[in-house]
Amino acid sequence: MNNIILKKDIKIENMIYEIRGKQVILDRDLAKLYEVETKVLMQSVKRNIERFPENFMFQLSSLEFDNWRSQFVTSNNDKIGLRRAPYAFTEQGVAMLSGLLRSKIAIATSIKIIETFVKIRKYISNNLIEQKYINELVIKDSKRIDLIESMLSEFKEKTNHLFFKGQVYDAYSLLMNIFNEAKKEIIIIDNYVNKNILDIISKTRKEITIITNKYNNHDYEMYKMQYKNVKLVINNTFHDRFIIIDRKVLYHSGASFKDLGNKCFEISKIEDISILNSLLKKVPSMEV
Repeated sequence: MNNIILKKDIKIENMIYEIRGKQVILDRDLAKLYEVETKVLMQSVKRNIERFPENFMFQLSSLEFDNWRSQFVTSNNDKIGLRRAPYAFTEQGVAMLSGLLRSKIAIATSIKIIETFVKIRKYISNNLIEQKYINELVIKDSKRIDLIESMLSEFKEKTNHLFFKGQVYDAYSLLMNIFNEAKKEIIIIDNYVNKNILDIISKTRKEITIITNKYNNHDYEMYKMQYKNVKLVINNTFHDRFIIIDRKVLYHSGASFKDLGNKCFEISKIEDISILNSLLKKVPSMEV
């Protein structure tokens, strides 16, 4: 931004502040530029006060005055001379003031002040446009990063999960998420079935087949009295634990589902469709 310099090296842009979200110049600085006393300047304004609505001129509040004085007034003489809160003039206020003060210096000074307001406004506008462009780039990059993180997160969820001893709820939560993927049918292969796994499958309304070698008959009979979605198949040909979702998605578990969170184990998604098809061929249909 080009500097506009008056005599005595006074820079108008250094006299323009932002107060209440507006670019303004204070009465004391205007008086200095117009080469009149502040008192004389304000007398002219007050005789024509109807020409100066609040968006043209306003007096600083006590808080605004204290903040401005603490930040910009460094001379002790200036501080002593400031006995009242100054009046602030916007660009429109300066234009109106130039019509009251008809001296040549007042007219010339008003033109320079308004030009400075325009230059400052343009400078701010250009910076806002540049900042908006930067913000848009940051937002775009942020969205790309979020997308990558989301994809990585989904990839992790679909491949494997390792649980340590004590992570009971985390293991339970993952198992429920896997069950919720099913649209119709869930096949659970686990050689040990007890109340723990029955409690979990009671939360889903999908058709469930449990293939097992050992189970608690009392727990199963109690479950069947209330829920009708489970078919139990006795078979001792399986060693590992599996979950098959809608005969399309296969998960492998490193531990029995009855021990969720009690031991360190892993649940992995098996992507090889040939393994799923091979396993489905071995699934028996005999019901208890």
